[in-house]
Parts: sequence; C-alpha cells; structure tokens
Amino acid sequence: MSKNPLAEVFGFPIGNRSRDAKRYRRLRLCPFNNVVPSCTKDKASNPLGVCSIFEASLPAIICPIRLRENWRVAEDAASFFFPKGTKWTSLTEVRLNDAKGDSAGNIDLVLVSYNKSGKITDFGAVEIQGVYITGNIRNPFEKYMASSNDNVDFDWSNMPNYPKPDYLSSSRKRLAPQLLYKGGILNKWGKKLAVALNNGFYNTLPELQEIDPATANMAWLIYDLKHDNSRDKYKLVKSKVVHTSFESTLAKITIAEAGDVRRFVAYLQEKLNDKMESKNAPDVSTLLANEL
Repeated sequence: MSKNPLAEVFGFPIGNRSRDAKRYRRLRLCPFNNVVPSCTKDKASNPLGVCSIFEASLPAIICPIRLRENWRVAEDAASFFFPKGTKWTSLTEVRLNDAKGDSAGNIDLVLVSYNKSGKITDFGAVEIQGVYITGNIRNPFEKYMASSNDNVDFDWSNMPNYPKPDYLSSSRKRLAPQLLYKGGILNKWGKKLAVALNNGFYNTLPELQEIDPATANMAWLIYDLKHDNSRDKYKLVKSKVVHTSFESTLAKITIAEAGDVRRFVAYLQEKLNDKMESKNAPDVSTLLANEL
C-alpha cells in the first residue's frame, strides 16, 4: 500500500522519472486531451495536477479529464449511439438550455453523426464523471512537487485530512443532478446518454437493471486504470459496458432506498424521551399558551 495518496500527477505515477514525466511536471501539462495543453484543475495559474489517488492499492480517478485518454470514451460511446460505419465527430463542453432558455449546464462531450453534405443526422451525449474526495489533496501534492525527483516515498499516512474518494457525495451531489437536469432534457428529446466513470465509482451505485443494448437509451462506460510496467504508466482500460433504461436508472439513483420505519420511530422516541427528561426543554403547550 502506498504511503501517500498520489497515484498520478500530471499524467504519470509519482515514481516515474522518465524525460516525459519530468517535462509534464515542469510545464504542468495535461496528457489527456484537456481543452488546452496545460492542466487547469482547480486553478489555471496553480493547477492541482492530481489525476488519480490511491484507494487501498488501486487508483481512483478524481479528474474527469483523465477519462479522455486516447479518446477511448468517445469511440465506446459512438458504438452505443450510432450504427456501425456511421461518420461521426465529437464536440466538447456544449451548453444545454432548457425550454426557458436557461442553462441546464454543459455537456462534457456530444457526439454528432453527419451525412456526406456535413449535415447532422443524430447526436448523443456523454457525461464524464470523476470522483469527489474528502480530506486535503493539495497539501501532499505541493509536498511532492516541491522536490518531485527526490520525494517519491514521502509518508503522508499519519497526516490529518488524509484524502479519500467520496463516492456518496459524488453520486448525490454530482451524478444525480446531472441525470435529473441534463439527462431529463436529452431523454425528452429521445436522445441516448452515456456516463463514463471509474469502476470503483460504479460499484458504489445502487444495482441497476441491465437490459438489451438494442432497447437501451443509456449506457454506463466503466473503466479501470491498469499499470503498464514496461512504461511505468497507467493505461485507461474499459472494464465493461452496462446498458440500462434512463427512467429506471433515474428512479434507482435519485430515490433513496427506505429502511425500516420502526428504527426511525425508535430514534424519535429516544429524542422525545430526552426532551421530556430535560428540565430546560420547552413545552409545546406552554409555548402556545404564551402566544395567546
């Protein structure tokens, strides 16, 4: 297990001392098809160049740009959106408006198919999801960058706010709203949606009902990072594709599974008992009488 949380910094494992790795760190470049050559995560002037962090011994992708490696995600999404042999291209950061003209947010990647005249014949949308973290990742990042050639094995394990993936917040605060707003509009239009994410993230979601790809209007493109020992570099590898219905998926992800109501009533009873036993607790009947 790593002594610190850093799996990849500016596209390379922190122990990689190759000429390319040093160049990307020095110039703070992004090798994964960012909108500009430089990394712009967190701050453009002082980017937080951490692509993935360790969860136990496995890397978890925290930057969505990391999932753009070699544009594999576009190729996999196109296989779901369009018939084989279709001519298509991709557009990034496409604004999506609702019926009132208000922005529903930007779509990470839109694939458009077109005919010989260059006229659009169809399109599909791709949401690319990294994972939020708890704790502080900038501090160990700055520690490493201060002396990256000599600072590979620094120990961060006992430091406060050790960063970890926060899958629950990632799904509730990021993924669910994306599906509700942007996904809802696309579904109303009858367009397909693909969600690209790390395998560890997907495994924390509620179990989704998988259906035949021919009838699916939604696909989950699930990836892992596999270490290439010969290059000392992680490679984005497709783990699997899960085909679902948008409607059933939305209900599964946005509606919390209800527990036993008796446990909640028991908890309420404890709260009530504490209140009744407290001498300083306000009495409802007294409060109402004072208002009359």
